[in-house]
Amino acid sequence: MELNRRDLLLAASTLAAVTNAGVAEAQTATRERVPTSTTVSEIGRRKLGSLEVSSVGLGVQNMSRTYQRTVPTRGEMHNIIRTAFDRGLTFYDAAEAYGPHEVERILGEGVEPFRDQVVIATKFGWNIDQETGERKPGLNSRPEHIKLVVEGMLKRLRTDRIDLLYQHRVDPQVPIEDVAGTVKDLISEGKVLHWGLSEMGLTTLRRAHAALPLTAVQSEYSMLWRGPETGAIPVCEELGIGFVPWSPLGVGFLNGAIDAETRFAPGDIRGIETRFAPENLPHNLALVELLKVWAERKQARPGQIALAWLLSQKPWIVPIPGTTQMAHMIENIGAPTIQFSPAEIAELNVSVSAIEIRGARLPDAVQAYSDVEAPLKS
Repeated sequence: MELNRRDLLLAASTLAAVTNAGVAEAQTATRERVPTSTTVSEIGRRKLGSLEVSSVGLGVQNMSRTYQRTVPTRGEMHNIIRTAFDRGLTFYDAAEAYGPHEVERILGEGVEPFRDQVVIATKFGWNIDQETGERKPGLNSRPEHIKLVVEGMLKRLRTDRIDLLYQHRVDPQVPIEDVAGTVKDLISEGKVLHWGLSEMGLTTLRRAHAALPLTAVQSEYSMLWRGPETGAIPVCEELGIGFVPWSPLGVGFLNGAIDAETRFAPGDIRGIETRFAPENLPHNLALVELLKVWAERKQARPGQIALAWLLSQKPWIVPIPGTTQMAHMIENIGAPTIQFSPAEIAELNVSVSAIEIRGARLPDAVQAYSDVEAPLKS
């Protein structure tokens, strides 16, 4: 059974210790697709280090299977990917672990008509058999495995290079300098252009950047989870590294998809996140109510306010909201049009800080894979 991003983390940690078909297909023609200047202007551009991307990206992690374990229509996923480009989006985020492998295939198919006009990010690091897609216990960032994974990625993504390659989680058995050296080899071969880390320990972040300058760091970050503000974000600012928040809408919470009566389907990892437990949800929904007030004030949607707030924090932050619904994608990429005055963002920051979120962001078994420090190189 295929799992989504966060299901994967749970499954991997358990193993180590214990996610208009016709119109879409018609668009696979090789004609060059160029977004209009109007939509490019609206969505805007930002820099992750030296890498220019649209100011909002598209996370495609659930395009093979959603949180509820339903399987989206492949043609419609292609349509979302291509419509996002038509509206100015140029930044797509995947990983070998999503599917596994299947999401990279869907993305490769989707962007093929305009591959050279977009930035593809993907991630390695889990212990996944490259032939069968079978998940094995734990992590694997051994140099020979990374090179094997990248060859598979290039085939699945239908490309000759990966624009931004992340280590998905830090391997506690492999010095980060060995990982950086392997990526440096791949860069010299033209197979990778930029690299980054995800959910790493801060000492490892500094060591990695010293070994091979990083373009971006990826971590969960939103109004619902603000941990990076006292950790990764200050280090990124110091070192000139871009920051890419995953789950910028709090897995649906910040756009109003969850209320006090919500109960989750079997297999949906949100059901075992204590921030969404019945005893904590009513309190935490104060954040959603705040977003609704600002949405009315700005004539926008709550999720757009949440994304615009992220964009206002630093000019080198680029959120990657994921969706399998066209309407949500269009809503998300409209967020950059929402602007806050200095007084407004100060007011909003004070209001957000006044709401203390109850419950943990992840189950302990999953959280154990974040903030890990790589071993020292002997």
